[in-house]
Amino acid sequence: MTDKDQTKVKRKGTFKSAPLPVEAHTGVILAGAELVKVAVAALEDVKAQDIQVIDVRDKQSITDYMIIATGTSNRQIGAMLDKVREAVKAQGVKPLGEEGKGDSDWVLLDMDDVIVHMMTASARQFYDLERLWAGAEQSRSASAAHHSPENTHEHFTKLNKDQQ
Repeated sequence: MTDKDQTKVKRKGTFKSAPLPVEAHTGVILAGAELVKVAVAALEDVKAQDIQVIDVRDKQSITDYMIIATGTSNRQIGAMLDKVREAVKAQGVKPLGEEGKGDSDWVLLDMDDVIVHMMTASARQFYDLERLWAGAEQSRSASAAHHSPENTHEHFTKLNKDQQ
């Protein structure tokens, strides 16, 4: 440290800590399909269920991909939000906005090219975003294969019988 640098740090006989260096992201900023991979990996890491990626590039101009994932509780949905946010920030992507934090059944993370919807099972069934975007190209995460319509869980079968 030079004398000039020391005078900037020393004030009135006490030393103030110098600002920490900001670690700049030197890699390429992710977009589109690469950002989807990072977000899906983060969701799988916190055991999100039934992760589905929907390509909506041909349907509208707001975003390129939508990711829909189910959490078992509001607390898990909060953990999912935190994990995805951390994962994309580590790659140099700053989310544009978040909606529905707290005790909400539906949380949304907007990253411009990718929007992530994290919902409870009841909210997901009620809003049925998959049907809304039915014409768009859809793909399910490998970990969500057991949540496909062909493989109905017994608690959903029981729920459907009770409603009839």
